[in-house]
Amino acid sequence: TEKYDSLILNKTQKTGTHPVRLKQPNIWGLYDMHGNVYEWCEDWYENYQAEPVSNPIGPVSGLYKVIRGGCWNSYANNCWSTSRYYSLPDYKYSNIGFRLVRIN
Repeated sequence: TEKYDSLILNKTQKTGTHPVRLKQPNIWGLYDMHGNVYEWCEDWYENYQAEPVSNPIGPVSGLYKVIRGGCWNSYANNCWSTSRYYSLPDYKYSNIGFRLVRIN
């Protein structure tokens, strides 16, 4: 759990986000993938189908967007890439953000 704590949890921080790269990166060198802020996804939300699907794309439109990864006010067991929730696209709060990607 020490490795998990250094990646996800900040036992001294009570509320709010923390600066990027404050924690150790994961095995792929990515920082803050879980537990800092939920990450907005491009997909529109719908319930998963009963049968297994590889890389589901979701509907072409909808009411809610997918958010993933847990956030600073989530329970630790919800801070995973597979944690999938939804929110209205215009919802603004300190626990939802997005990821910038730089391609060299």
